[in-house]
Amino acid sequence: MFKNREDAGMQLAEMLLDYQDQEVVVFTLPRGGVPLGVAVAKRLNAPLDLIITRKIGHPFNPEYAIGAISENGKAFYNQLEIAKVDDTWLENEEARLRNEIKRRRHKYGAKEVSVSGKTAIIVDDGIATGFTMLAAIDDVKKDNPNRIIVAIPVVPERMAEQLEKEVDEVVAIERTRAYLGSVGAYYKEFGQITDEEILEQLDFK
Repeated sequence: MFKNREDAGMQLAEMLLDYQDQEVVVFTLPRGGVPLGVAVAKRLNAPLDLIITRKIGHPFNPEYAIGAISENGKAFYNQLEIAKVDDTWLENEEARLRNEIKRRRHKYGAKEVSVSGKTAIIVDDGIATGFTMLAAIDDVKKDNPNRIIVAIPVVPERMAEQLEKEVDEVVAIERTRAYLGSVGAYYKEFGQITDEEILEQLDFK
């Protein structure tokens, strides 16, 4: 159980000290990943950038993720669920989410940092379905990093094994075969983070 996202970020940073002052770019997924990404980037003395992803929710139950999309990468889906979804709805939903991604990039003032030939460390506050992380990885790969590392406080073992096929290393505080059902179950404090709170933590401007 982590006290909060900052606590999880500091613990992750200690596990990544081999990359301190190296050719590294830390990427984090807003909103929940930002406090962790900030902690890791500061500890490693590395630049920080955002990978803005959006969950694709089921048309009749938006909280149920059937996929995810990123700024520059392809969309990832639960193939069994996507087969049941209307194609026109999906096309419109993808367009809506890409517009929201652009809005957030502009609002946060984030400038995209090149990771070509460097090590990319992708940080989030936890993984459940893994769709957003897979979309983030695909996004980062387009800039040709030398290595990609996923750094995460807690991840289901099956998902960790899947991620290891996509990246060079998965760094996790806890890999579990008995996942508690939600990321928030692993935090004492797990409140929603606002855009304003993100702007306070980031130093892009």
